[in-house]
Amino acid sequence: MKQFWNIVLGSFVGVWIALMLFSIISFFMSFAFMGAMSMLGKTSSASITDNSVLKLDLNCIVNERYTEDDFMSIFLDSETSTVGLDEILLAIDAAKDDERIKGIYIECNGISAGTASLYEIRNALTNFKNESGKFIYAYGDNIPQADYYLASVADSIFVNTIGSIDLRGLAVSIPFYKNLLDKIGVEMQIVRVGTFKSAVEPYILTEISEANKLQYETFISSIWGNMVNDISNSRGIEPTRLNEMTDSIVFLQETKYLLANNLVDAACYKHEFDDRLKLAVLGDTETEINFVSPTDVANAQKTSNGNGNIAIVYAVGEIYDSGDDGINSAELSKTILEIANDDDVDGVVLRVNSPGGSAYGSEQIWDALQKVKDAGKPLAVSMGDMAASGGYYISCGADRIFAEPLTLTGSIGVFGMIPCIKELYEEKLGINQSVVKTNSNSEFPMLTERMTPAQQASMQRMVNNTYELFVSRCAEGRNMPSDSIKAIAEGRVWDGISAKNIGLVDEFGNLEDATKWVAEQAGIDDDYNIIIAPEQKDFFTKYISKHISQSIEGKLQEEMGPMYQYRNAIKHITSRDQILCLTPEVVIK
Repeated sequence: MKQFWNIVLGSFVGVWIALMLFSIISFFMSFAFMGAMSMLGKTSSASITDNSVLKLDLNCIVNERYTEDDFMSIFLDSETSTVGLDEILLAIDAAKDDERIKGIYIECNGISAGTASLYEIRNALTNFKNESGKFIYAYGDNIPQADYYLASVADSIFVNTIGSIDLRGLAVSIPFYKNLLDKIGVEMQIVRVGTFKSAVEPYILTEISEANKLQYETFISSIWGNMVNDISNSRGIEPTRLNEMTDSIVFLQETKYLLANNLVDAACYKHEFDDRLKLAVLGDTETEINFVSPTDVANAQKTSNGNGNIAIVYAVGEIYDSGDDGINSAELSKTILEIANDDDVDGVVLRVNSPGGSAYGSEQIWDALQKVKDAGKPLAVSMGDMAASGGYYISCGADRIFAEPLTLTGSIGVFGMIPCIKELYEEKLGINQSVVKTNSNSEFPMLTERMTPAQQASMQRMVNNTYELFVSRCAEGRNMPSDSIKAIAEGRVWDGISAKNIGLVDEFGNLEDATKWVAEQAGIDDDYNIIIAPEQKDFFTKYISKHISQSIEGKLQEEMGPMYQYRNAIKHITSRDQILCLTPEVVIK
């Protein structure tokens, strides 16, 4: 025990020293950062000149909105940049009418984006191609599936002479932690409502349930079918044939197979493609093309000075009651209420990309959004890759809900989760604990004791009540009977197409469509101002916060040794609320 307290006290001293040193260093580093930011601000952006080409470098992570993390990746020489979906869409749209931009070059080298984000980018590329009359070329050495989905809209797709294309269909890989939790002595105590409410399964099962397997098979089949149809329409390949080729493990096929089956238009080395692109744009191979990025094009757009204001409020990430991660429901609710009371704001669009989270936090955001409607301002929701569980909770009260066919939504269900670390404490760490109390449940919830039958019954009652409230919010917002909501609830996740068919979504469309609808409802013409909320933290604040956190975690890991893994497991499990409207993270590959 003495050794344990030496480690704990040593950790606190180490953390204190690290914070002091970091504060001193940060003070001096700030000046260096400001200078670096100034220099990079002058040199990192390319100017748009005649015969420019918009380059979509797909070696990137696509976030919902532009962030100064782009600058951080440049400063830290990161191989993969982060790009805002908003910037990409704005740049493609602006390039249609900019006579200096002759076309778009898609460099296929590994995009990381959700399926709905891919769909939005592809739609923007399709509109560019159909409305501008300008070219789109795509090139890749080994083209990943997501990249190929975007590239398939191009006039010409080029692949390296010994390159490949990866078409393999979609799959969802779900990790299960029960055996790990058993090993470290943690028991997850679960109460839930919803046959399909699968967020708890990784903690209590070792493999997927039949109900969960059914919902995954349903929505990934729908998403894949939509992607295949899009590729089919662009490349003139029958969907049946595309699936046959997909089953043949395309990425192991030679380039002559790709050419013979119209998956690509030509095979060449990168320098040969560069020359072709120069000829198409400049008419010779000696002059260098002026490539501009989405950020360059987006930054060149003038701010509108319209006769009205539409607020776009971003709700991105898991919903928490407080803190810096994901959606801070307290801060977001405050922001929404300020917008509701701002007479200069004519309408609101809530952009949701969230798997949900805290049930309490979801209700607070829902209530704040009702104040927008009470103020007579039209309210629309634009769904991104996912707006499920708590993400749907905060969406359901809108006047109009827009989603993409590849959006994941629904998951109307609730669960409670309280870990019991009794075995970890007593058998693994050798810690015993005694409790002196005045009443039978004074210590509840206590992580080192299992719930009693009475306590579990109380938790179930609270979960049931929360579920009924969730259903009532959906029924009121969608103007449907509660029984009709319950028939499509049970925690089930739906793709956008299915969600529209069953009434959870009003129409297909992106953020721009939702914004135009709000403007029309507010009686504003096309010339209006956009107000983005909430404000993002500046680069320097995020950088310092990130590295303080890393310093603390590094010191803890060094001091705690093998106990660090137990601390992390407990922290991860206990950091969330006890009552959650949460959909498991869905990574579709």
